Amino acid sequence: MSNYYTTRYTPDPGRGKVWRAIVDYLKKYTGPKHQTVLDIGCGYGDFINNVDAEARFAIDLNPDAANYLHPAVSFQSTRATDLSHIPNASIDVAFSSNLLEHLSDDELAIAIKEFWRILKPSGIFITMQPNFYYAYREYFDDFTHKKAFSHRSLEDFFLANSFEKIAMEKKFLPFSLKSRLPKTYFLTRAYLGSPYRPFAKQMLGVFRKNEGSQGKSR
Repeated sequence: MSNYYTTRYTPDPGRGKVWRAIVDYLKKYTGPKHQTVLDIGCGYGDFINNVDAEARFAIDLNPDAANYLHPAVSFQSTRATDLSHIPNASIDVAFSSNLLEHLSDDELAIAIKEFWRILKPSGIFITMQPNFYYAYREYFDDFTHKKAFSHRSLEDFFLANSFEKIAMEKKFLPFSLKSRLPKTYFLTRAYLGSPYRPFAKQMLGVFRKNEGSQGKSR
């Protein structure tokens, strides 16, 4: 884990500005504020540190992630397949970024049940993922990637597990935030507000817990 963070995922102060713009953009789907928000695989806290919520929670396999989180964020070092410390139906919004592609089929089957369990009725799950449809050349440059998702397969995965789609933006952000372009809030907002997003190879999926379909697919 420490070697992975050293080689593939190093801290970048400029990312905070980009993520503040991303969080503001996501309010179109979540509303301006929620009571409880969980960041699954929080990394350096880029998302959860910028969220406005009454209660903020984060998990990551790397225990050192706690050192990068705002003091108000409650942190637990655990896997996405084990959210047992979180009560049933207690989270308004759960979020993951570049997480699901790191899980095997067996791990995904367990994780999606945990996501459904912890969300409140009509709770929201937001995920950002590399879109294999556009990023097939570089997708497996990350040696920890186990699963390839396109915008179609990601949607089907959630629909098959008692979620309903709110939105799917198949071209959301560039494959990586490592770029020579300046990392600014306003440039990111302009990019996300544009109908044309050059170099976008990551997708955004927004899904709602659907209790009405529980018996059909679970």
